[in-house]
Amino acid sequence: MLLSAKDPAAIDAAAQRLARGTLVGMPTETVYGLAADADNATAVHRIFEAKGRPADHPLIVHLAAGSGAGGWRHGVDHYAREVPAFAAALMQAFWPGPLTLILPRREGVAAVAAGGQDSVGLRCPAHPVAQALLKAAAARGVNGVAAPSANRFGRVSPTTAAHVAEEFTALSDGDLLILDGGACPVGIESTIVDCTRPHPVLLRPGMVTTAQLEAACGQPVRERDEAAPRASGTLESHYAPRAKVRLMDARQLRAAFQVLGNDAKGIALYARSAMEPARQVPRRRMPEDAAAAARELFAVLRELDATGVRLIWVETPPEGVEWDGVRDRLQRAAA
Repeated sequence: MLLSAKDPAAIDAAAQRLARGTLVGMPTETVYGLAADADNATAVHRIFEAKGRPADHPLIVHLAAGSGAGGWRHGVDHYAREVPAFAAALMQAFWPGPLTLILPRREGVAAVAAGGQDSVGLRCPAHPVAQALLKAAAARGVNGVAAPSANRFGRVSPTTAAHVAEEFTALSDGDLLILDGGACPVGIESTIVDCTRPHPVLLRPGMVTTAQLEAACGQPVRERDEAAPRASGTLESHYAPRAKVRLMDARQLRAAFQVLGNDAKGIALYARSAMEPARQVPRRRMPEDAAAAARELFAVLRELDATGVRLIWVETPPEGVEWDGVRDRLQRAAA
């Protein structure tokens, strides 16, 4: 069942479903999430089953913002047994927003959502529909909502309600209500920072950059290491369409199309640089701006994949921290 989030009755219906343990497709500023009450183990199991996701691959718990600065504190205190000072500084700087913090988990809560780990990923999303739903659910006793991307595991993340509906055609209206909040304005998943140790560690890049994180928390952000907890979207292969994604620089792309000429069949192109492939090659121009590229990335991959090509050739994103999130998603899609 797909309902417009502009209707307050739809928000109320979705909140009731979350309280009853049913799944909801929820828009956020990053991507659409497949949501369930994070404290309802049966409901969270349904997320894993619907996505085909391994049960040890943890989910991110989304919290209501509440009122005033630090209005998410109730949710944080419910799930986290400890909040380091640098983590609190990151919350103040970037919540609500596209940043997930991994914190020590309070015993007895969200064990299934956490994939059995003693840590839990928390985020306070900025999307107004997400916040309306989270607040309505909180009024019905839902402390937080586990909401991984609303797609089958490992596939391209959804940035519209229609994408969610395409992913879960096997689920009936009784099993899944989808709130249509329009296209997601950020377009790739949140930055993830491990806050379970005395220093912040970047687990997944996103549109909140390392430089911004360091400026907010006042200390260096370290790179992922072997001691890092498992986290969403960090497997080597992820975000993949059916077609094989291949990353190449502009010179390599031009050379390949020159060799193939009119024989470039079954190939689609997504590039910033001007290209003249054969007329039959489906193509999209990648924006020069990283935020604009992130906003459209998953929708473009879905669009090109839907043409039935075997290969999607993508121009490698430029260097620079602002492109780290886009580069990460494309590298995993191509793995």
